[in-house]
Amino acid sequence: MLSEGGSFVKGMALGGVFCLVLSLLGSFSPITESRTEEHHHHHHVKAASKDELQQLSDSRLRELNDQLKVYCVIMVQPKTLVYWATALDTWTKHCDKAEFYTSESSKALEAIDLNEKDDWARLRKALKHAYENAGDIRWFFVAQPSTFAIIENLKYLVLTKDPEQPFYLGKAVKSGELEYVEFSSGIVLSYEALKRLVSVFQDEDKCPERGRALWKLSEDKQLAVCLKFTGVFAENGEDVHGKGVFNSISVDSLISESMKQNPSNVVEGCCSDMAVTFSGLSPNQMQVMMFGVYRLRPYGHDFHDLLTFYPPKGSDND
Repeated sequence: MLSEGGSFVKGMALGGVFCLVLSLLGSFSPITESRTEEHHHHHHVKAASKDELQQLSDSRLRELNDQLKVYCVIMVQPKTLVYWATALDTWTKHCDKAEFYTSESSKALEAIDLNEKDDWARLRKALKHAYENAGDIRWFFVAQPSTFAIIENLKYLVLTKDPEQPFYLGKAVKSGELEYVEFSSGIVLSYEALKRLVSVFQDEDKCPERGRALWKLSEDKQLAVCLKFTGVFAENGEDVHGKGVFNSISVDSLISESMKQNPSNVVEGCCSDMAVTFSGLSPNQMQVMMFGVYRLRPYGHDFHDLLTFYPPKGSDND
């Protein structure tokens, strides 16, 4: 009797392990079945150099400038109300179109209420809404409310890039075999990339709205999984010198790191002077960044930029 009971327990244990292995294999399939890295043609996306821009005619530069618009998708929740309000008052004024998407409505601030608690499901709904309401806008920037973005530098980064090609940009990092763009540093999608993403949303096997894995993937990883099925891969956004322009930490953290690693040249070792984002900022720090980026200037200095990205007409901008 004891022997039969022991066999029963062993059988139950083995059956449990077998089910666990099947679940694990199922959870990995979205990543391993997608296209291989040999199809990844532009892993490091750099801004155009001054020499490259000078080769373009004045009319072509004006055309690029006029056509380049950015739709900002800011994901918020009532519990982040102070960050939400600060983002509304600062850098989002420089977006050609900015929409705040919330998990639930708030009486204090206006936003699109998606009525969705799940982070990934909410992001899907927001991106689908942005795609359907983009008009003639062909670049999309997705951010958290604690991220500070310099939209003019983003426009410079993608100025000569074709939005009809699939671009998925930001701070590219790896997790196992999956390469993805960190949400905290901001995510940039071209129109073609978003078009493919919205299309694959309809395929629950490749891009489920509710995760089926034993553990839950973060929304930025899930986004990368779905995009890989459409042949779109994470790209690291860089300046002409190869420095990353998307930062997942704040300016003071970057400077502190540089002071330890490059004490003789702190500024040069810190970060790109064409940085697009900094993250993890407090509301006060975001206001300081707004002053430093858009208000403070050294008298007599002229950077001789070939283009000027003006804020949207009628926008209350700094």
